Amino acid sequence: MNKTDKRLISSLIHKFGVRNSSENNENQAKKSVEQFIRELKDVLPQDFKAKGDFVVFVDECHRTQSGLLHEAMKEILPSAIFIGFTGTPLLVKDKKTSIEVFSPGYIHTYKYDEAVADGVVLDLRYEARDIEQIITAQDKIDAYFSAKTRGLNDAAKAKLKSKWGNMQKVYSSRKRLEVIAEDVIADFDIKNRLADGNGNAMLVADSIYSACKYYEIFQSRGFKQCAIVTSFVPLESNLRTETEDAEEFEKYEVYKKMLNGQTAEDFEAEAKRKFIEEPAQMKLLIVVDKLLTGFDAPPCTYLFIDKSMHDHGLFQAICRVNRLDGEEKDFGYIVDYKQLFGDLANTLNKYTSGAFESYAAEDIEGLIKDRLGGAKKYLDATLEELDDLCGGVPASRAEIDYIHYFCGENGVGGIDDESYSRSREKMYKLVNRLVRAYAEIKGDMANAGYTAAEQADIDKKVTFYIALKETIGNKSGDFIDLKSYEADMRRLIDTYIKANDSRKIGEFDDFTLLDFVLAQGEELGGKGKEAAAEAIENNIRKKVVEKILINPKYYEKMSAILDELIKARREGAIAYEKLLEKYIELVKNAESPENNPHYPESIRHSGALRAFYDNCGNDEALAIALDKAVRESKQVDFRHNDFKERRIKQALFKVLNDKDEVERVYNIVVKQGEY
Repeated sequence: MNKTDKRLISSLIHKFGVRNSSENNENQAKKSVEQFIRELKDVLPQDFKAKGDFVVFVDECHRTQSGLLHEAMKEILPSAIFIGFTGTPLLVKDKKTSIEVFSPGYIHTYKYDEAVADGVVLDLRYEARDIEQIITAQDKIDAYFSAKTRGLNDAAKAKLKSKWGNMQKVYSSRKRLEVIAEDVIADFDIKNRLADGNGNAMLVADSIYSACKYYEIFQSRGFKQCAIVTSFVPLESNLRTETEDAEEFEKYEVYKKMLNGQTAEDFEAEAKRKFIEEPAQMKLLIVVDKLLTGFDAPPCTYLFIDKSMHDHGLFQAICRVNRLDGEEKDFGYIVDYKQLFGDLANTLNKYTSGAFESYAAEDIEGLIKDRLGGAKKYLDATLEELDDLCGGVPASRAEIDYIHYFCGENGVGGIDDESYSRSREKMYKLVNRLVRAYAEIKGDMANAGYTAAEQADIDKKVTFYIALKETIGNKSGDFIDLKSYEADMRRLIDTYIKANDSRKIGEFDDFTLLDFVLAQGEELGGKGKEAAAEAIENNIRKKVVEKILINPKYYEKMSAILDELIKARREGAIAYEKLLEKYIELVKNAESPENNPHYPESIRHSGALRAFYDNCGNDEALAIALDKAVRESKQVDFRHNDFKERRIKQALFKVLNDKDEVERVYNIVVKQGEY
């Protein structure tokens, strides 16, 4: 920096100051920095002056030790421009100093509530659980279980009740860690994302010893998909001065058993990988300090806190659950067993007392919200959006009106029309969101402020919208082909609504289009015959559209037959009984063309041969020759490979002797799965 022969210099400086310094208070820190400056000046030339224009970027600038480190940097670079970055709000006591240090002030601020509004991170929901109150009186144990399971249907409640005998023993023994562990396990049985394996959680213990005790408790309860991640390394050398019952020995034993021959480093790497990539296989990480900053795990949905935390440490920790992870993760949840924010009513929902009392209110606006209040707003907003979406359905609001509104009329154009498809997709997503929002608050609706009449009305609306989604999904053909239909939604509905009613949603695991047509056929003779007919037509058309590129001529013919049937039905020219027969015949030909007698025996067994036969003038010999040419010339992964594509086209040209025909036939070739 004292020379001018280098035009551009870039350097990273991670740490500076007096080495091995253990100073904790401000006076000692000041002495350390002053000593560092003196030592630095002693080794610099007498005429030293940094030459050139310097820009210093300071990361994590909220950690400035009240500007002391800044003073050290300014001593060497008095004319430099200093720009600070931080992702953490400034403490009130440091705020004035920091703004003065990085004068003239903020270049740009981007606060948490703005990031939530932009969809960059998720909103956070906070819930305090007073375990101490529960375990101090036996008569509160059953009341706690009742509150925990409030809102579940009888089947789901019975499932948890079977475990209650063990939980009663735990509570009556007043062992705090065991109570919390059982509470966490119960959440994994009933909470969205935890129960279905799409999400997972972190538990913050107050010490490595407590983390080890938690791990032992979870293992003893059969909750095996968990791990401890701390700075602890089990070394025999640390046991030489410890008695056998000391905490160090217990930590060593737990860790050795958990590591099972692996190094701590390898175990931690695999635990973190599973936590991020396979959340169902690593449901819970038990931590103390490690992973609470800088660890990004989108599946992480719940943070259980059993450690006194505050300010920057707490801020960083709760942000472990705010990462986006698909539409089914609506929020990150903070469960506080330490009452970090005291009495929420006295903090005016600002969270600026207790653990965050050192922050200015405006700097953490919208950071975390009361779970119950936030859940009520979310449920109300979701219902309002659904009501608005369905606002255009004609006043009679019969089933056929909803089908026309979301699918189009008479199965013609509706499936292919993008606007109908977008409306259905929006409705499906909103209903899924409604189920999650309803499950979140159902047991606490009275506490959230809903009257009995309002609760009954919401129950009816939720049931209606679930049925509407099922009806439109089936009638449009959107759900028929889903072999594993929305397992997470099914589980939530089974848990919080009527399990026996909701099984209908899962009926399509092995449901074919023909099964659907036969089922709808039972309604063709009743009052709902028009809706049933349109549902069948929508589903057949969807199947035809899906397959038309595989065999254009064949499925164009199917489409034409469907159009004729629709026209005949609308004109009343065909009885519904006869119409059902035609539907069934059409579906069989669409789904199982290999059974269509119009194909020669030599052609029928292969989809590619059938496609060549239908699209090349029903010429059996030509179809066989084309298939032979493709099979003898194709190479692995020929699609989107120019060289391999040319090889096939050359073989086809030898059969067709026409470049345009080669291009047309090759477009059919690439759609054949058997190639």
